[in-house]
Amino acid sequence: MELKRPRNEFPIDDSLDELERLAETAGLQVVGRAVQHLDRINPATLIGKGKLHEIIESRAEMPFDVILFDEELAPNQQREIEQAFEGKDIKVLDRTAIILDIFAQHARTKEGALQVELAQYEYRLPRLTRMWTHLARQTGGAAGRGGTGGVGLRGPGERQLELDRREIRGRIAHLKKQIEEIRKQRGEHRRKRQREGLPVVAIVGYTNAGKSTLLNALTNAGVLVEDKLFATLDPTTRRVKLPSGSEALFTDTVGFIQKLPTELVAAFRATLEEITEADVLLHVLDASHPNLRDQAQAVEETLEEIGANDKPVVMALNKADKIAGGEGRSAQMESPLAARLSFVVTQDEFLREGNAVQISALQGQGLGELLARVERALAEEMIDLRVRIPYSANELAALFHQRGIVEREEFSEKGTLIVGKVAASLVKRFGRYQI
Repeated sequence: MELKRPRNEFPIDDSLDELERLAETAGLQVVGRAVQHLDRINPATLIGKGKLHEIIESRAEMPFDVILFDEELAPNQQREIEQAFEGKDIKVLDRTAIILDIFAQHARTKEGALQVELAQYEYRLPRLTRMWTHLARQTGGAAGRGGTGGVGLRGPGERQLELDRREIRGRIAHLKKQIEEIRKQRGEHRRKRQREGLPVVAIVGYTNAGKSTLLNALTNAGVLVEDKLFATLDPTTRRVKLPSGSEALFTDTVGFIQKLPTELVAAFRATLEEITEADVLLHVLDASHPNLRDQAQAVEETLEEIGANDKPVVMALNKADKIAGGEGRSAQMESPLAARLSFVVTQDEFLREGNAVQISALQGQGLGELLARVERALAEEMIDLRVRIPYSANELAALFHQRGIVEREEFSEKGTLIVGKVAASLVKRFGRYQI
């Protein structure tokens, strides 16, 4: 079910196509779709009464037991729509609920499971009332029958609701405490990496853009790769050797999606800090997708939401193997003319921005150029350094080669003169030998 789109979101059909993929990923079979253009939403049922009646009537010809909305439903809207089916076993879900369900299926580590569970509880807490309405109806209005002098007594449904709320709030507090511990542990790992002087590159992008495939191609990381939305959820970090011979840490992060639920952004704060603390972001885009620009904008908006929009960015226009003619600015999609023209214009727009590289992670195309571009971006964040290191401290010369960029090196009786760049966190290690 789709409403008229606000600005800066996918076209209606494209958004519904994505919702259908989400449903299929969650294990649902889609049998139909409906669209309504509204200037103003119905506060009771989101959609208009006529459209809701039309959907109810369509069940006779098109049996279904789940209605999935592309908009986030308020608890009362979810309840009112289900009640409109008058006792029929119909489940009403929204985009947030389906994404949370997919995340729950794909969380393979303790950290991921905790974060998803927290997001699910925070989503469900305001929706608990719908579970106990039948008990509230059974108790009736005690005050209305004259036994309490106008003061209503809470029935068993209300008491059960309060107990459930209390239990869930307690569970939420416990989960937040556990996730905070994980956040502290991640902070320690990051500080250790900083002491070692290893720069960090966070791989970001729209879900199914090919981030995990790229990390596997660069490092043989063995990360799960499937043609599904959110196939991988838990972050993976691996060392990558750059063209100069130095190393960097590349971290694969959870994929983004348009209208990413706020519950997930909040719950995944510990994981998303890997992005905010990175030195450079490697933004992977599915260059074969007709909504390339919209997907890129959705990622940029999420980066802004988590405070990572000021990072240096290198763009990887992935899936060149899906484009007729392989690599190159003039490559076109194997699709209708309008899509091809749209693609060429969009891709050229990214390439003109100067920090985009066309690649195929699956075929290994363009990876050398991509790493060179990443290394250049990292170098721009490094500090210029000129040192003379005595031979008795050769381990520092080796560290410069391993963690920095050596632009010039000379040997003399006094030691090794090195001119180049290192990460800001390493400058102090060379302090006494600076010249």
